[in-house]
Amino acid sequence: MTSIILVENRDYEPGRPLWQRVPTRDAEGRYLSDFMMLIPKLGRWPEVRRAQVFGELERVLAEFEEVVVFADLNLKLNLLWVSMRQSPSGCLGLATAIKERIPEAVLVASQAEAMAGMAGASGRSARGWGKLVALIPSKAPGRG
Repeated sequence: MTSIILVENRDYEPGRPLWQRVPTRDAEGRYLSDFMMLIPKLGRWPEVRRAQVFGELERVLAEFEEVVVFADLNLKLNLLWVSMRQSPSGCLGLATAIKERIPEAVLVASQAEAMAGMAGASGRSARGWGKLVALIPSKAPGRG
């Protein structure tokens, strides 16, 4: 079960796999950035709480409407995928705004991001993971 939150002027078929539906470039041909956020057990939450999450996501995406091109919330996988134009705050600004409104949401790092986060750590110590966790502060600067 997949719920499309936002698609910018794009023909899509919800039954197609995500990798076939996600845009890689905007209308001007510039590459898009994207990220995933996991919302653990969202599909099993009570309908009222899920509706609150949908409303919060719609409000956050509306705040970033100038840069968000595509968003897909997969309730079976509890996974939010967002594709956006490059911006000064990058994906982190939007991910932080989502995290503020939906505290259960967790940013999913790619292997490259994880390796970059661990670059300062020796071996497989947990110190490197602290850098990844610090990517999403509990409160964004300038937001109460």
